[in-house]
Amino acid sequence: MDAVDFLDLEPLLTEEEKMIRDTCRRFVGDRVMPGIEKWFEAAEFPVEVATELGSLGLLGMHLSGYGCAGTNAVSYGLACLELEAGDAGFRSFVSVQGSLAMWPIWKYGSEEQKQEWLPRMAAGEAIGCFGLTEPDFGSDPAGMRTSAKKNGSDWVLNGNKLWITNGGIADVAIVWARTDEGVRGFLVPRNTKGFTTRDIHRKLSLRASVTSELILDNCRLPADAVLPGVTGMKGPLSCLSEARFGIVWGVMGSARACYECALEYSKTRIAFDKPIGSFQLTQEKLVNMMLEINKGLLLALHLGRKKDDGNLAPQQVSFGKLNNVREALAIAREARTILGANGVTLEYPVIRHANNLESVLTYEGTSEIHTLILGQAITGLNAFA
Repeated sequence: MDAVDFLDLEPLLTEEEKMIRDTCRRFVGDRVMPGIEKWFEAAEFPVEVATELGSLGLLGMHLSGYGCAGTNAVSYGLACLELEAGDAGFRSFVSVQGSLAMWPIWKYGSEEQKQEWLPRMAAGEAIGCFGLTEPDFGSDPAGMRTSAKKNGSDWVLNGNKLWITNGGIADVAIVWARTDEGVRGFLVPRNTKGFTTRDIHRKLSLRASVTSELILDNCRLPADAVLPGVTGMKGPLSCLSEARFGIVWGVMGSARACYECALEYSKTRIAFDKPIGSFQLTQEKLVNMMLEINKGLLLALHLGRKKDDGNLAPQQVSFGKLNNVREALAIAREARTILGANGVTLEYPVIRHANNLESVLTYEGTSEIHTLILGQAITGLNAFA
């Protein structure tokens, strides 16, 4: 039996999906793994990799036109899976670029905005970020304080956004702000007067990823900076649903990397004159990891097929995000126990993935928020307030 693909899911994928997965896996092996320990320890993200990801067609890959690859949702999910098997920082970069920055331009932008930004973003020549979360408004983004006021034909934005992936390296920020007519999205180029960023340091999670604060101080934008296709919280929430779909797949990459490491370690680590993999308690741990990875991948694939058929509900994405992140984090922690003291060093990938997953558990909807989304879905009763 295949110790990883125990349920033999391989035949459920098309040849094109396998090719995209294998291409991503080779990229991670050749480009990410040789440097990831150094980048994680130094808290650096290699910005030059953006154009490499673009050349592979991985940026905005599930979008059509404007230089985007136009793949299906399952292919996008498989790419997230393989990227996060390397490190969540790389999957986060691709997820933010494609689902949180490019997708709202593609979905809600004007033709001029699409032509200006999407081809360059697809090539990795321009980097985007998504400004929604604020210092006091994470799980309740509708309470945001960032405002956009009309001044003649211009817009003037004021406010702060926090915990923004790619913020410090972004060429354009998709900033969501309160206006007199409701929440609107704005394209804010980096060189806009009154717009600055400040990177967040001393993180112990997602270290190979840029996380920043966005500062808007009387930031003046022309009338055509607003996304014309959406008003209200539907805009940013729909973007989050796109990105959460990638997380459903991505965290199974982290889980798989931890499981594979623990499995191999258990065969070579000798205790009491035999491999620890021969002990019943160790086998139980490994079997439980294998069970949850295979179930998580089945769930991700099912959601991917539903997305490709056009009938995936946001609540079903919450189902996937809640389950798969929770199980991936449990797998990483359990794998660490098999490695013992070696599990807390960067010589092995386990503690790095475990630390990264602590952030993924929180961002793009905490486990508590997704629990309440599902609770409302099954009872019809709102428990948010």
